[in-house]
Amino acid sequence: MKLLLITAIKEFESEVKNILVKSGSKSFTYNSVKGYKNCNNTNLSDNWFASSYTETDSLLFTVFVPKENTPLILKKIEEFNAEQETLSKIHIALVALEQQF
Repeated sequence: MKLLLITAIKEFESEVKNILVKSGSKSFTYNSVKGYKNCNNTNLSDNWFASSYTETDSLLFTVFVPKENTPLILKKIEEFNAEQETLSKIHIALVALEQQF
C-alpha cells in the first residue's frame, strides 16, 4: 500500500480526479490549501507554485492505493505535466506504508 500526496492548483482539480479514477483509485480525499513559497530564486522550476511571494489557491489530495497502481498514476501525471504550457504542474509524493489498520 502507498500513500500519495498530490498538490495542484485549483484549476487542475478535474484532471487530478480523472487521473485517480482512471488509474484504479477507489477513494481519496482532498482539501483546499493555500500554496506559498518564499523564493527569491529566479529558477522557477524549484518552485511548486507559479510565482514567488504569492499565495495560490491549491488542492492537496491524500490517496491510499495498492503499490501496483502507482506506476500508472505517475505516468498519467507525467503525461499531463508534459502537455502544460503553464509554470504550474501537478506534484506528487509517494510514501510507503509500513503498517495499516
